Amino acid sequence: MNIDLIWPDTADETLLSAVHRVLHGVVELGGAVGWVDPPGREETGAWLEETLKAVRDGDAHLVLVLVDGTVQGMGLWRRDPAPVFTHSAELGKIMAHPDARGLGLGRRVVTALIDDARDAGIETLTLRVRGNNHGAIELYESFGFREWGRLPNVIEVGPLRFDDVNMFLELGRAPGVVLHGSAPGGPGWSPKIL
Repeated sequence: MNIDLIWPDTADETLLSAVHRVLHGVVELGGAVGWVDPPGREETGAWLEETLKAVRDGDAHLVLVLVDGTVQGMGLWRRDPAPVFTHSAELGKIMAHPDARGLGLGRRVVTALIDDARDAGIETLTLRVRGNNHGAIELYESFGFREWGRLPNVIEVGPLRFDDVNMFLELGRAPGVVLHGSAPGGPGWSPKIL
């Protein structure tokens, strides 16, 4: 079995179909990747084109996993668009097609995305995961991601409600960066109201 990673910045019809196959297959089995119902080809194509525009603009990177030449998994990191958050990015769409589960593709994707984000100067990676996705949470924790907050029962899938678990990973900072945290003073500071 041959497993390769590719980092596309444009898509032809073959790539659009391959990504659609993965997204549709994952959602069809209940995967928590942004759709409740399996998306149509037009939806996945629009998502991929918008994502690849962000890649070309330097605001995202998308990695696809090929198993014996067939796209079987993917993931991406994407910067927050606000100028004060240019050194942070969110991981998303980490998935493997149901036919390729158990091959360690999720670990390969997350490893590649962490390394790539660090090389791009990202200081903090965040992600959101459905509270009942215990396997994914364990995977992220194995990389050092930590939970920073949880919104209980806000993800809706029909009549079901699930927790939205927020996690983060520090990737390091450039020399000279000053960590001010929540200390008083600095831009935007205001005193407590008593």
